[in-house]
Amino acid sequence: MNVLTQIWSSALILLFVIDPFGNIPLLLAILKDMPRKRQFKVILREMLVGLAVMTAFLFFGRSFLSLFGLETGAIRIAGAIVFFVIGLRMVFPGPEGSLPVPNGEPFLVPIAVPLIAGPSALATLIIMGEGQVLPRPMVFAALVVAWSLSSVILLLSPVVYRFLGDRGLAAMERLMGMLLLMLSVQMCIDGARALGIF
Repeated sequence: MNVLTQIWSSALILLFVIDPFGNIPLLLAILKDMPRKRQFKVILREMLVGLAVMTAFLFFGRSFLSLFGLETGAIRIAGAIVFFVIGLRMVFPGPEGSLPVPNGEPFLVPIAVPLIAGPSALATLIIMGEGQVLPRPMVFAALVVAWSLSSVILLLSPVVYRFLGDRGLAAMERLMGMLLLMLSVQMCIDGARALGIF
């Protein structure tokens, strides 16, 4: 697998984890009382803040975790568990939303964090930042690709929502969830091998 293919593969994983399609209904609910031009500016601002948070975790998250003496294999298995839980929630969503809808214009919370730079995305970036598959600059390139695609989807969220509707968005989210479940199993196997379990 060449470097470009690995970057695209990592970008797709990050896109699934950021889950822009699943975030559209909540985003529209948060911004429903704003003019369209203001919505565009708020989404762009929050996406930039989210990118800054994710970039910080990519480059400095592992250094923070190393203070606790955590091995790469343990981080991979923990990430696999996180992916598995997220995948299950995407495939079998609950009746209620995951976040309350705030009043007024949002800043940082809840769009930038945790809608964009959520725990799953941050954990994924820490794992990818280990550099076993790609060096960090390449992972950053994958992050920028995933972030750019997510930004386009969310900036066009009213159009996407009209086109796909609730059922279409739910189907897209479930498909991403299935892929995350499969990825979580592979990550768990890789983590167990790194720890010498088998």
